[in-house]
Amino acid sequence: MIIAIDGPAASGKGTLARRLAAHFNLPHLDTGLLYRATARALLDQGAKLDDAEKAVSSARGLALLDFDEDRLRGREMGEAASVVAAIREVRAALIDMQRAFAARKNGAVLDGRDIGTVIAPDADVKIFVTASPEARAQRRALELRGRGEKVDYAAILEDIVKRDRRDSERADAPLKPAADAHVLDTTDLNVEAAFAAALAMVEAARV
Repeated sequence: MIIAIDGPAASGKGTLARRLAAHFNLPHLDTGLLYRATARALLDQGAKLDDAEKAVSSARGLALLDFDEDRLRGREMGEAASVVAAIREVRAALIDMQRAFAARKNGAVLDGRDIGTVIAPDADVKIFVTASPEARAQRRALELRGRGEKVDYAAILEDIVKRDRRDSERADAPLKPAADAHVLDTTDLNVEAAFAAALAMVEAARV
């Protein structure tokens, strides 16, 4: 069983993906980490984020399970990943890696922004997770505060709106729900309620 979960930043898709993967005992891939790791490699080299040649080289050198997540989280890396993800050649370099993960024998759970539309269009279940920009900014602020980072809610909200626009308007694999995706709005849902709703969607598809 392949479960594809897409959605914008701080919508809750990652948490849902991890919970569903654990529930069904399936491997999970946060595909956003691939773009964050690519951006991190560029920053470590002192290269520009829009340097397509160096970005592709960095993307091709990634190992799926070799991530230092502490260095890939945070507001700066989220913004950097969004810039790198808009480079067509980078997305092309990472497609086969993601599709190979989705094709694992017993299935997999993948979350990102183009899983249901590009990476795994034949996924058994597709869920597009969304929430209002204000709710997502509040969640991200709480997350960053929990990591000990300085929080500026207005700046976080501005970043989220900017990322939504960039991700939705890019020419290659724009952020949008697949035609057959279940849309889950988590604006007014806590983690448990969101998981219950997502689980019901998956169970219904398995009948």
